[in-house]
Amino acid sequence: MSELSYQSGFANQFESEAVPGALPRGRNSPQRVAYGLYAELLSGSAFTAPRAENRRTWLYRRRPSVAAGAYQALPHAFLKTGAAAGRVPPPEPMRWHPLAVPTQQEQPLDFIDGLRTIVVNGDADAQTGLAAHLVLANRSMERVFVDCDGELLIVPQQGSMTITTELGLLRVAPGEIALLPRGMAFSVAVDGPTRAYVCENYGAPFRLPELGPIGSNGLANPRDFLAPVAAFEAQPRSVTMVKKFGGQLWQAPGCASPFNVVAWHGNLVPCKYDTMHFMTIGSISVDHPDPSIFTVLTSPSDTPGTANCDFVIFPPRWMVAEDTFRPPWYHRNLMAEFMGLVYGQYDAKPEGFRPGGMSLHNTMVPHGPDAEAFDRASNAPLAPHKLDNTLAFMFESRWTMRPTEFALSCGALDGSYADCWQALDDRFTG
Repeated sequence: MSELSYQSGFANQFESEAVPGALPRGRNSPQRVAYGLYAELLSGSAFTAPRAENRRTWLYRRRPSVAAGAYQALPHAFLKTGAAAGRVPPPEPMRWHPLAVPTQQEQPLDFIDGLRTIVVNGDADAQTGLAAHLVLANRSMERVFVDCDGELLIVPQQGSMTITTELGLLRVAPGEIALLPRGMAFSVAVDGPTRAYVCENYGAPFRLPELGPIGSNGLANPRDFLAPVAAFEAQPRSVTMVKKFGGQLWQAPGCASPFNVVAWHGNLVPCKYDTMHFMTIGSISVDHPDPSIFTVLTSPSDTPGTANCDFVIFPPRWMVAEDTFRPPWYHRNLMAEFMGLVYGQYDAKPEGFRPGGMSLHNTMVPHGPDAEAFDRASNAPLAPHKLDNTLAFMFESRWTMRPTEFALSCGALDGSYADCWQALDDRFTG
């Protein structure tokens, strides 16, 4: 396939051709496509969805994707879908230490093998909710994966990935994210031991949040989302196709490689985003604003303003507010929060929350800074201060998140998490 190259934008119309003249002009499906290619439409929304929400891409390929064998069930012990696959957790904060990536000698794992579902909610068939997975991979994929249940938001934490998609190549490293549409075929190559967080979104596709009073600039800008340019494998080959459909994996060997798209146009595209481009908004006077100002992408639900899933980041930023407790305050939320730490230290949890770790603060479960963070923030000189070399994130959802059996029994669950608040004594002086 060709060298990596990108075009800017998010949910806008794109077009790309690897061979000049391969992209039809003036019509989507001419009687004969140039170079003997087949026209194929990938629809990510209903045909009659409003124009602003309609997502689809026309692909012009050497063989149509219908040229595939019969699928057989492929067991996977650790991949789970929907609230019914989880366990109702106790109404308390939960935290997991980082899980080590096995060596190839210990256990060879590609992206599919390495999927470990941590929390679930919703129902993929009802197109609502999400799953949060951890990926532990130590070798590149030789097969191809298609997720028919949901789109995938990949947050690398250790190691870089080269993601080959039907529309071209994406290379992502820690600090960047990749967004792969539902139904898009892809394969992941790794350059060593790799750990990543994955949000599998069953609801409305991720989009940029509305800015409201923020105005026309701020948060994540569309131009910083990069889509690939068309690239295809020069030599036809057979591959094993793996599909996730109905919460299960299915496998068909000996299929034609789907990476044969010579040209394409549309707005349903894979893309990458560098979180360093996020334009952070915050208080420059007093008080601590809601963390919703850190929303990168949102999957709305049928209740306006209450998301099926929000993707929120806590990147490097300046803290300048006066007479203000600067870390997150103690709180209980309607929204359930699954958090991960990509690198550095999270300001509200200097104790115990390490890169590659995870936490779950479910619906109406109290949480907030540990005792060390509280004491430090309560007594620190309030000079301008920059939080640097840090990146944490949250998958937030209106639906309660249920941990899987693997999450509860993998040995990484922190049984002493609650101890970090025990030193918060009654300090009332009135």
